[in-house]
Amino acid sequence: MVNERKRLKKMKKKKRRRRILFWLFVPCLLFLISSAGYALFLMHKAESMINKSYEEIGNGNVKSLDPKKDNFSVLFIGIDDSKSRNFKSDTRSDALILATFNAKDKSVKMVSIPRDSYVYIPCEDKYDKITHAHAYGGTKCTVESIENLFDIHIDYYVKMNFYAFMDVVDALGGIEVEVPYDIKEKDSEDHHNAIVLKKGLQKLNGEEALALARTRKKDNDIERGKRQQQILKAILEKASEASSITKYDDVIEAVGDNMKTNFTFDQMKSLVHYVIGDKKLTIESLYLKGTDHNDGIYYYMLDEDSVQEIGETLQNHLQSSNESADDDSTSTDKNSDEEQ
Repeated sequence: MVNERKRLKKMKKKKRRRRILFWLFVPCLLFLISSAGYALFLMHKAESMINKSYEEIGNGNVKSLDPKKDNFSVLFIGIDDSKSRNFKSDTRSDALILATFNAKDKSVKMVSIPRDSYVYIPCEDKYDKITHAHAYGGTKCTVESIENLFDIHIDYYVKMNFYAFMDVVDALGGIEVEVPYDIKEKDSEDHHNAIVLKKGLQKLNGEEALALARTRKKDNDIERGKRQQQILKAILEKASEASSITKYDDVIEAVGDNMKTNFTFDQMKSLVHYVIGDKKLTIESLYLKGTDHNDGIYYYMLDEDSVQEIGETLQNHLQSSNESADDDSTSTDKNSDEEQ
C-alpha cells in the first residue's frame, strides 16, 4: 500500500513537470513561429518594394557584385521634390553623399558633395553646379559627374525624395541628432518657418530631420553636408538596433513609392552583413575643402588637392581587402600547383 502511494506520488510529479515544460515550450514555439512568420512577411514585402523601385542607371557599366563579400560604392541622392513642387522630372539634387563599403573591415567611408560645387557635367559637356546634373540628365548624368570628379566607379545608387526620407525617420521612431544652433526652417511643403528647433542634442521626427538636413542659413554647404552625413549615420545606427526590427515593416512601407535604386533584392539582403555579427560597423566621414565664389551667381569652388586626396582614399578603401583576397587566391593556386 505504501509503495503504491509512493508510485502514484511520483507519477503526479512527472505529470506536473510535463505540464510546466509544456506551458514553457508553447509560448517559445509560438514566439518562434510568429518571428519566422514576421521575417517571411518582411522578406516578401521588401522583395516587392525593391522590385518596384529597381531602375538601372543605363550607363552600360554594371559589375556583378556580392555586397556580402565584395567592396562597393553607393551614391545617395536626395532630390528636391515634393507635392508643392509638382514632382517635376527636371528636379535638382538637394543632397549627394558618396559612400564606399569595405566588406572585410565592415567599414564605410562617406563624403558629401556640396550642391553648389562647380564641376564638369559630362552629359552637357560643360561646367556647372552639381545640383543641376540631375535636372539635365537624371540619375545617369549625376552618377557620371561624380565618377568624373573623383575618378571612381560608382556601383550603385539610392535616390529618395523628401517623403521617403521623412517617413523612414518616422518609421524608426525618430533619431537623436545634435542641432548646432536655433533653427527656423521651411517644412517639406515650403511653408516658411514651420519647423522650429532649439540648439542641442534632441530627438527629431521626419519633418524636423529634413529641416536640419536642408538648412544653411547660418553657415554654408560644407556644414550642411556634415549635418546630412550626421543624419544618415543616425538613421543607419537606429536601423541596426535590435529594437528597430519590429519597425522594418513601416520602414519598407515608407520607402515604397519614393525611392529608386539599382540594388537588386538579393544584393540589398546582403547588406544585413554590415549590421549583424560580432564586428561593429564603423563609419568615417570625409570632408571636401573649397572656397565661395560669387560673380552674380554663387558657386562653391572645390579645392583640387582635396578632391584628389579624397578620391584616392575612397579608391584605396574599395581596393584594400579585394587585393588581399586576390593575393590569397593566387597563393592558394600556387600552393596547389606545387603540390601537383
